[in-house]
Amino acid sequence: MATKTVATSGYTAKDIQVLEGLQAVRRRPGMYIGSTDARGLHQIVWEVLDNSIDEAMAGACNRIDLAIHPDLSVTVADNGRGIPTDKQQQTGKSALEVVHTILHAGGKFGGNGYKVSGGLHGVGVSVVNALSEELRVEVHRDGKVWEQTYRRGDPVTPVKQVAKPKHVPPRLPWTDPPRTPHGTITTFRPDPQIFPVIDFDFDTVSQRLREAAYLNRALWIEFRDERTDREASFYFDGGIISFVRHLNRQHPVLHPKPVYVERTFENGTTIEVALQYNEGFAEHVYTFANNINTIDGGSHLTGFRTALTRTLNSYARKAGLLKEADPNLTAEDVREGLTAVISVKLREPQFEGQTKTRLGNAEVTNQVQTALSDALGVFLEENPPDGRRIVEKCLTAFRAREAARKARDLVLRKGALDGFSLPGKLADCQERDPERAELFIVEGPSAGGSAKDGRDRRHQAILPLRGKILNVEKARADKMLGNEEIKALIVALGTGIGDYFDIKKLRYGKTILLADADVDGSHIRTLLLTLLYRHFRPLIEQGRVYIGLPPLYRIQLNKDVRWAYSDKERDELIKDMKDALKKRKEAKDTKTKEKEPTSAATDGEQERASREPVIQRYKGLGEMNAEQLWDTTLNPATRTLLKVNLNDAELADQAFDELMGTEVEGRKRWIAANAKKAELDV
Repeated sequence: MATKTVATSGYTAKDIQVLEGLQAVRRRPGMYIGSTDARGLHQIVWEVLDNSIDEAMAGACNRIDLAIHPDLSVTVADNGRGIPTDKQQQTGKSALEVVHTILHAGGKFGGNGYKVSGGLHGVGVSVVNALSEELRVEVHRDGKVWEQTYRRGDPVTPVKQVAKPKHVPPRLPWTDPPRTPHGTITTFRPDPQIFPVIDFDFDTVSQRLREAAYLNRALWIEFRDERTDREASFYFDGGIISFVRHLNRQHPVLHPKPVYVERTFENGTTIEVALQYNEGFAEHVYTFANNINTIDGGSHLTGFRTALTRTLNSYARKAGLLKEADPNLTAEDVREGLTAVISVKLREPQFEGQTKTRLGNAEVTNQVQTALSDALGVFLEENPPDGRRIVEKCLTAFRAREAARKARDLVLRKGALDGFSLPGKLADCQERDPERAELFIVEGPSAGGSAKDGRDRRHQAILPLRGKILNVEKARADKMLGNEEIKALIVALGTGIGDYFDIKKLRYGKTILLADADVDGSHIRTLLLTLLYRHFRPLIEQGRVYIGLPPLYRIQLNKDVRWAYSDKERDELIKDMKDALKKRKEAKDTKTKEKEPTSAATDGEQERASREPVIQRYKGLGEMNAEQLWDTTLNPATRTLLKVNLNDAELADQAFDELMGTEVEGRKRWIAANAKKAELDV
């Protein structure tokens, strides 16, 4: 048997690189902030913000100011203790410079600096420094002011004391200025070499600041966006109780007073839980560990669900609401209409993964369970009418769940998950590799017919819907599963729904919503997005849901045909087409020495006809023939798709609640506030 020899002469010690200082961060920014898109851009703001919030959790700060400047730099200022500026023993450098230029350097690894903290544990501010074109920090401490400036992570000035500071640390509006101001002011400008698009979103930043203010009772946070002169301030004496009431503002509640508990254990861990039931069907539970939003839950969520289920079952048995022969309520039964916030603060958090989306501390499970079981038990005993309403809602959810299970089993028995008995209206594709297959959900049979004729049958499937589907925000699962259009979609996708969702059985890598560019089309898209968000959420989380953009106008000038997707684009295209025609005519005239004799009238009519474009306004997809639909909306080479992202679950929840929920007044207020923004086609 011959032995293959591998050449090694081309791979030597010269090929081994050692990245010093913050070079590694600039070379692989995604390892530290996740990505360099909008999410990563905002992440560097959170890292600086988290340092100030850590000061608040340590009891040393009660105000934070954040400002976005016109030059796209960001300033975060607090009235905390100020970063130490004396020499750090291991390096011989100022501690201020050390924390900004050396990874894993900070006051969060033990000692007396911080009992609890968020951020990236000594990585955050140095990463921000590495990814900033320029960063300037100003520290007010011990009656003195120190500053240092960096460029792309490297110091360009020494740590120096200044006589005339550029800033004054913020303070609570109702307090007198301190004799010796103290705090840290950091201004940084993201590096365009790292971030291809630098565009901070006001609503995203506002939501993060509001969240921080809820989680840190009596912390004043002020936000100023100088690009648009927008401002927002956040301050909540009620803490997470106010948070829960804010989340429930669109729903009638079952009990006016939220259940609340705050408890500190011997190991220093503090547990805070607030919960309140409403008359809706969706569950809204948000978990935090040291102010980090753990969107994938973890040990604190496990303890919460266990305590909730056991305590409600115990109370229901004791109150005679559950008979001896009745089965226990399940975790799913007690979650319907539940709004809750769980906040734990602990000294040594163990997050699963760099992105900190799941808490792993095992001891927290029992701590949350103990704290909530005691508090919820007392609440139910002291408020029997509220307790009865909560249990009755859970029992109604149990009965609806059983009905939904039967309806779901009926759908599955039709062979949906095996690829058989697909809906008759579905025009399936030939491709069997889901990653190469696309499903277009099309509004109406007319557009569905054009789409079926115009598609690429090899990898594009078409599912036309008749009318508007059920608003699942107002309906339980059993009613939803009785809707024929929704059943067709469930069968076509093949994944199952909700807790039975299995991404491995997905039949199409892309799900594309294709509706008319009018008010009805927008409503249909919203209904579909509500369904996908509530019951097929992994599709959105994985970036598999898209919105197809059909054109509004077809513009033809002689043989030149263009498509416009807005009024502005229509006007720009008409100008471009006329300019192009004019240039062609001028070029032709210069080459033509003699012109054929024609009447003046005929010549004038031809000239006018060639200069004025024919504009066709499309009211719906059904007005396009198969070829036009392919050219504009189906062809991967020419179409425009919008990917549906899930950047902020709470904002998405609130939007669906407000626009699609049962509370009419909130929707009226939203319409009144946004009516002037609507583009009406009268």
